[in-house]
Amino acid sequence: MAKRDFYEILGVERSADDNTIKKSYRKIAMKYHPDRNPGDKAAEEKFKEAAEAYEILSDKDKRARYDRFGHAGVSGNAGGGGFQGGMTMEDIFSQFGDIFGDGGGGSPFDSFFGGGGRSSRRARGQRGSNLRIKVSLTLEEIANGVTKKIKVKKQVACNTCGGSGAKDSKSVSTCTTCRGQGYVRQVKSTFLGQMQTTVSCPTCSGSGQMVTASCSSCKGEGRQYAEETIEIEIPAGVEEGMQLSMRGKGNSGAKGGSNGDLLINIVEKPHETLHRDGANLIYELYINFADAALGTSVEVPTIDGRVKIKVPAGTQAGKMFRLKGKGLPSVQSYGKGDQLIHINIWTPKELNDEERKLLERMRELPNFSPKPGKSEKGFFDRMRDYFS
Repeated sequence: MAKRDFYEILGVERSADDNTIKKSYRKIAMKYHPDRNPGDKAAEEKFKEAAEAYEILSDKDKRARYDRFGHAGVSGNAGGGGFQGGMTMEDIFSQFGDIFGDGGGGSPFDSFFGGGGRSSRRARGQRGSNLRIKVSLTLEEIANGVTKKIKVKKQVACNTCGGSGAKDSKSVSTCTTCRGQGYVRQVKSTFLGQMQTTVSCPTCSGSGQMVTASCSSCKGEGRQYAEETIEIEIPAGVEEGMQLSMRGKGNSGAKGGSNGDLLINIVEKPHETLHRDGANLIYELYINFADAALGTSVEVPTIDGRVKIKVPAGTQAGKMFRLKGKGLPSVQSYGKGDQLIHINIWTPKELNDEERKLLERMRELPNFSPKPGKSEKGFFDRMRDYFS
């Protein structure tokens, strides 16, 4: 099923500013929050849907890619470590807790209704940082989509302690400051009176646990550097500069925190004969004067192999031929671009005596001179007429 438009989900115009988007998200998230709708799967899905929309529209770069490429520019396979999508409750509370004024500690209703006992839903530890890589693609790979296996050196959970940072299970105890909750309550005085908020516990950094003896392998960090092979499925039609994201494939989080994301920047390799213009491909075809005047058939390269085209007699320099559907797929739709063939008349730089005499005789013939007042249009005029 096709995803809904993110602006529609949040009920804002495409020109909405950051503050409007934030207010709208908070209103929707409060309405469909699981604590207000216990056991309601439909409300939970709407809650996640709004969080995903806010994740994109609240980020300047992601919003720009979404406005240009639609969902394909910021999303892909939901869940399973695929491109953006499949947000968990832990992701939402970890990333957007400040929207509710709880510092990411847990439910936004804790400070309103005195709720508690939701530590299983709270983000623990410190989230891992994002990783950025570049992936170079050929036009053939862009045309068909491709799966790449990339080796990435990053922080992963320690194999010895499983990411806890502790020497063994006996070396872990409940944090005495937050009593295992991972957060503490703070009361602040404002001009509206005293306000209660929750913040990550400063003693255990939100993990809810204290380590009395550190793991010898990671020195209590819970992470270590290792090389991981990641399989990246890149959809057809991507463009130079587009950024894709794989959730949870970045650096490992500290002390039980969630993983960062892997950000993939697309780089296009130059093609030997074809030039890209959006979804269209352009080929510069050079023919001699005789072929242009008499007509000919020539083979031209396409992204799918060579094809033969007919060049009619009297073809002028600058003429554009179209091979419909021989371009690249659009990343936003099911359509494909075209291949445009630009005709160039090859002019020899050196002539022998016989060739020179023949051309001098041709130059005197009436059909080989432009008619007065019938000057040819310039290249850009022809291009404008072609696409209008």
